[in-house]
Amino acid sequence: MPKKNTFLFEWKKYALPAVLILAAFLFPLINRNAYHIDVMVTAGLFIILALGLNVIVGFAGILHLGYAAPFAVGAYTYALLNIHWHVPFWPGLVLSALAATGFGMLFAIPALRLGGDYLAIVTLGAGEIVRIALNNLDEITGGPNGLLGIDHPDLFFAGTEFGVKSGPYYFLVLSLILVLIFLLRRVEASPLGRAWVAMREDELAASCMGINLMSAKLSAFGLGSFIAGIAGCIFAAKQGTVSPDSFDFVISVMVLAMVVLGGLGNISGVILGALALSLLPEFLRGFDAYRMLLFGAAMIAMMLLRPQGILGEKRHREEYAGAARGEKA
Repeated sequence: MPKKNTFLFEWKKYALPAVLILAAFLFPLINRNAYHIDVMVTAGLFIILALGLNVIVGFAGILHLGYAAPFAVGAYTYALLNIHWHVPFWPGLVLSALAATGFGMLFAIPALRLGGDYLAIVTLGAGEIVRIALNNLDEITGGPNGLLGIDHPDLFFAGTEFGVKSGPYYFLVLSLILVLIFLLRRVEASPLGRAWVAMREDELAASCMGINLMSAKLSAFGLGSFIAGIAGCIFAAKQGTVSPDSFDFVISVMVLAMVVLGGLGNISGVILGALALSLLPEFLRGFDAYRMLLFGAAMIAMMLLRPQGILGEKRHREEYAGAARGEKA
């Protein structure tokens, strides 16, 4: 009898994810509208960014307001390597992710000497410094005009270029999201993931338990930046061009809002939050005059009615419920 119950539990546990994954792969075959597929590709890129920022903000508890910076580093790394040295997409994907990782960790070494609001301000400044540098290094980055003529990806085993069609990018992004979900769940359950959670809850207690705080924070920045570099490379390859305007402060705020809305530290919630904030403006496109007003009102309502996020961790739900009971008392 216990074996039967265990089997039923396992079946229920994996049935819904399997159905959702199958539906995601079948979407381009069911809906052949090129614009809708392109919107889903953009949403997929935001999901990748949100998963990366969730490592820093959700797992490690470090507020990062300049996440557009490693995203930009990844995009410009592939653009420069491809334009000047004709590096193909697949090696460029790895090199872009590594370049973003190096940038994130080099920036984190001095920044992590601070904490709280001061660290958040430093990350905000770093994001703006990168954007301004990209604007002013005309000879390298093309300045405000950016870089043009970036090669699209190709199927390395068939030599067929993706081109400008959204379908191949959709399957590429979806495949990467599934790989990232698997890897991040493994990392979350690892000793490093538990060290991040301990550090997020109480840095002093984590330090007393023997956790190297600097090493844990650097690893969070490194992994989060690595994922941002992947998204940046795909973005540059898909667009065929990059410019500093694509990596402004609004991108950092949007990705952070996706993580908070979905639920800090919850991978499934972060994906839902990214989908919601990516697709909501499209659903409100018929209300052009009031679209951003309705978008902002929906965000405020969500934070008031469910401050822990769509799928916030049980710990967060209990904390907010306790705070609400205390206010009523």
